[in-house]
Amino acid sequence: MKIALGTDHRGIEAVRSLIAHLQSASHEATVLGECSGESCDYPDSAYLVGRAVADGDADRGILICSNGIGVTIAANKIAGIRAALVYDKVNAERSRRHNDANVLCLGSEITAHDDLAEIVDVWLATPFDGGRHERRVRKILAIERGENPATSVPDAATA
Repeated sequence: MKIALGTDHRGIEAVRSLIAHLQSASHEATVLGECSGESCDYPDSAYLVGRAVADGDADRGILICSNGIGVTIAANKIAGIRAALVYDKVNAERSRRHNDANVLCLGSEITAHDDLAEIVDVWLATPFDGGRHERRVRKILAIERGENPATSVPDAATA
């Protein structure tokens, strides 16, 4: 799987450890944007990773900042991105099964570094369930188009 990663200065060590982990699992993992440890802004990496996923240059994206909130907000501004802020394996799985999340957002100062690889592995291995959740994802896409999802997406009974 092609995975784009991005970080600000607070997540550099976490991204470095994840890159090695992902590559050892035969994923094509690339860090987008240069952040050498000096202050760098999370919207820059969120944009690069979000665009890579939205444009089809990456299958999924992973973003890390201190608490994950900033990268989640920034990435979700890009049409087609469903970025999920995740702190554990349970929600990593649910973000994929229920929301078809295509960008995983993590907090380097919130989640233990030892847990990051396990969370990423669960997230990458979990498929989207579809079914009733597909209608909800279509409603999210309707909101992106500026439509009222309650009136623009048919109910499951008529879909």
